[in-house]
Amino acid sequence: MVKRLILLAGMAMAFTFVMAQDNPYIVKTKGAKKSRTVVASSAQDDADDAEPLDFMGKNFRYYSLCDWYEGMRFMVIPEKYDLLVSTFTDSVKRKEVSSASLNNHIMVYKGHEDLPYGRLHINFFCETDGRSYYYDVPSITFDSYCYSKAGVPTLAYLGDVDKARELLMGQYLLTRITKFRVDIDYDSNGYYEVTMPKNKVVKVVAVGVGTRSYPVKIIVEDEDGRQYYQNVAMSRTNSGRRDKYLIWENEGYLFTDAFDFTGAEMVVSRNVNDYLNQTVHTTMATTMSSKGAGKVRNVKVPRFTGFIIDEIKPVRNSEYYTLTLRETETRRIYYKEVTFSESVAMADGNKDDYFGTLFGTGEGQMLSTTKETRAAIREGRVIPGMTQEEVQLAVGEPVTTMKDSNGNDEWIYNRSNGVLLVVQFDSDGIVKKAGGRAGKPNSAGGTKVVTRRSASMLSGAQRLGANGLPVNK
Repeated sequence: MVKRLILLAGMAMAFTFVMAQDNPYIVKTKGAKKSRTVVASSAQDDADDAEPLDFMGKNFRYYSLCDWYEGMRFMVIPEKYDLLVSTFTDSVKRKEVSSASLNNHIMVYKGHEDLPYGRLHINFFCETDGRSYYYDVPSITFDSYCYSKAGVPTLAYLGDVDKARELLMGQYLLTRITKFRVDIDYDSNGYYEVTMPKNKVVKVVAVGVGTRSYPVKIIVEDEDGRQYYQNVAMSRTNSGRRDKYLIWENEGYLFTDAFDFTGAEMVVSRNVNDYLNQTVHTTMATTMSSKGAGKVRNVKVPRFTGFIIDEIKPVRNSEYYTLTLRETETRRIYYKEVTFSESVAMADGNKDDYFGTLFGTGEGQMLSTTKETRAAIREGRVIPGMTQEEVQLAVGEPVTTMKDSNGNDEWIYNRSNGVLLVVQFDSDGIVKKAGGRAGKPNSAGGTKVVTRRSASMLSGAQRLGANGLPVNK
């Protein structure tokens, strides 16, 4: 008998997968084959808590069953164990209908009925076949059941899918996980996993239905044209998950764990203290102030540099604030003036000063630095082996740049008493040498370099340290 049920379920699934090809909520990654073979899907996944009032909280409200309203739309997405039981009953025939035969059918919520003898019917109209169904719950009232967070099995909430499609299609996102999925074929839920680099910029090319637990399937494409997807939870409406699972599961099945925005998509709070001790990253290259070797200098900070906001101080007689930012890897302190009002930034003609444009939530992209390099950046020094980004973090933008006889970069920095800091890079953009020379930049933008001076010829602020850089007494 069990074997017969499994066989019937498999046949029903094969039939409904053919129907799914015309369903706009069923989306597949590029290259998925349109075979008729049913491929067993891998085990599905997990979900999230309610979000704060940022992009997620503003757009993806959690609806408990108590808050459901007539017209809410869901799709039947049975899990493996749902194929052996019947979730819905035909309202006219009063007969149970297999979940497999209703796979990918769209159900519209039509309210509930508390019946005699302690039975509850949760009613639906099926857009796909034009029939009415109900979910039967024995020995309980609606008020008692709806507060249990049990919901209705097999149903993925399409409100999240529709909203995600409206807001995310065509958007560029930053990946925060490394494992994604690629569809095997069009007619099944089969997939294989791929590993992609973290912090990769990708474009959303399709949004469809995923699973009950993770109803939003987001397909993204990278710069090489490769497509892959992740099923994620948004509002967690009817997901059937519990908060306790989040303690044990961290697989990127929440939208905010899997993706980040590359632009200013967060809703910026006017209560600036909301951002104290928060981790953010730069969404574009920008200039900040920083202290190194006892001096304050302007430093060009690359995109995706992560910071923790240590302090926020108002700038007198303005709507700007000075952020004290601690770089997440080197721990160096930076300062940046921003406004939390987009209209103020636009009126000043510099949208980049708006907090929501300049920063995104999360750590961004960590630099692969060594212990020695981090120490040098904190002290404002340049040492061999640094990348050009690390040099900028240590000593800022050069006054001018040159090419040596081999075509490699040389960056020139002003130092006191007529001494220039000259940083020489190899063909891979890695520092091979940094030292002091006498001279000053000329008006044409180049550099008039005087003869290199040995350490014995320099004194006081001109003396070179063991690394070849000028040091103070």
